[in-house]
Amino acid sequence: MRIVSMVPSATEIVGALGLVDDLVGVTYECDFPPEVRGKAVVVESTLPQGLAPAEIHRLVSEAYQAGRNYFRVRTDLLAELQPDLIITQGVCSVCAVAPGQVDTALHLHPPVRNLVLRAETVEGIFEDIRQVGTATDRTPQAEALVDHLRTRLKVLRSQVPLESNRPRVLLLEWLDPPIVAGHWVPEMVEWAGGIHVLNEAGRPSRTIPWTDVEVADPDVIFLIPCGYRLSAVLEEIQRLPPPAGWSRLRCVRRRAVWAVDASAYFSRPGPRFVHGVEVLIEVLWGLQVFSDVWNPAAWALAETWL
Repeated sequence: MRIVSMVPSATEIVGALGLVDDLVGVTYECDFPPEVRGKAVVVESTLPQGLAPAEIHRLVSEAYQAGRNYFRVRTDLLAELQPDLIITQGVCSVCAVAPGQVDTALHLHPPVRNLVLRAETVEGIFEDIRQVGTATDRTPQAEALVDHLRTRLKVLRSQVPLESNRPRVLLLEWLDPPIVAGHWVPEMVEWAGGIHVLNEAGRPSRTIPWTDVEVADPDVIFLIPCGYRLSAVLEEIQRLPPPAGWSRLRCVRRRAVWAVDASAYFSRPGPRFVHGVEVLIEVLWGLQVFSDVWNPAAWALAETWL
């Protein structure tokens, strides 16, 4: 089978099912598993490099309101690759290619199947894994992967102290303007024994004023700007000054503001979300549970914002 993935989470699912050799095309953001680097890039970004977060947000918002986005699909390259299966997503047209963008590609070389992933919750991630397994004749492997992830979550949850005062946690998916994480991320916090504030599981991420953060006054804040690796998060907070009133937050006084590898563990609804839960548990409870040997340095104190 010849597979083209137009979303990084799909690339990771395909890799986890042992199908890297079948993957002939990926996006410019696909970097895991490492074997996918060097694959043909069929989706490119049209955003200029080096933009400030506020400018990125402005351009993306304008494109969204106009019914377009900032991705370019290489239909010429797709014609050469002749895929049997294209995998897209139908959750966020801001973050990845939407199904409608591949219509032309599907007409170029029928019969090409377009599998649309739609995870908005942890259960949705499991369902997406099953869908990819079905589409690629890897149903047993997909079920085994889902069972493994469920078991890992249960083991992790059993290690979290059963305390009445669970920490109140805020995960910010963007910093200028502030966007509070939604979809599957609040569930990750629950699995880690915390309480996610300002948004609920299954609901989209949303823009909030900084005054909402002051009112919520969380015990811990994680900075997880969408698509950013840890090094990029740390660079961003060096350039971006903390908002007014930041020093009054209890988490700042407690030195409990953390930068995390968002791209690997929070932005993508794929198998590695479990490692994101591990990160949260290590930070919140001081337990040694992180198991991703590929990326041992996945989080750090946000020193410049403390």
